[in-house]
Amino acid sequence: MMSYDLHLHSCLSPCGDDSMTPNNIVNMARLIGLGAISVTDHNSLRQQPAIQSCAQKAGIEYVCGVELQTREEVHVLGYFPSTAVAVVQRWIEERYSGRENRTDYFGSQWIMNDQDEVVDEENQLLLDSLNASLEECIAMIHQFKGKAVLAHAWGKSNGIIPQLGFIPKNLAFDGIEVRDLKEIAFIKRNSPWVKETLWLCSSDAHQLIDLHEPEYTLTHAQWQELKGGSG
Repeated sequence: MMSYDLHLHSCLSPCGDDSMTPNNIVNMARLIGLGAISVTDHNSLRQQPAIQSCAQKAGIEYVCGVELQTREEVHVLGYFPSTAVAVVQRWIEERYSGRENRTDYFGSQWIMNDQDEVVDEENQLLLDSLNASLEECIAMIHQFKGKAVLAHAWGKSNGIIPQLGFIPKNLAFDGIEVRDLKEIAFIKRNSPWVKETLWLCSSDAHQLIDLHEPEYTLTHAQWQELKGGSG
């Protein structure tokens, strides 16, 4: 079994604290005893190389991730092989709104290297919806050999149920994220056609203190399925 927290935001996400640097995230995960993590910044994978390098040096399992905001303002987590990061980033950038970030209002969007040095800043506002539907985003995730997980599906803004009212019957997702395992029963009552799926309980951390303690686990088989061909 492997303890995990697979929904973390770095300082690239405008809502992420500036202390959420690659090394700080990885060192906090190691300090509290997590075995696997994923940084899933809003609508960008530009922080992935630095985070992956830091995790590898620290001996923590890592899977590349992103949190997409669809045209319907639904949040979907995509987990990808590292070989897909560049092509997925291009796909995302082609669907940006074009609105520039306002650092005085939304916060900075820093891109760092694995020494926690700022090497660039993202000017596109990453909190905007992409010009892509929920179905299109999930299809893209699968096209590039990734796994699609419905983020904070119950009871939080931009979750699929708060946004749409239910989970569509034929939606081809691979997993559902909840804030705690009690939410599973509520989701099944709301959308009874949801049967067996991968249930993930992650923190959606925007500060270092938000990372989950190592209480939620995946089997080795579940981790390998989620990670796919990640290097």
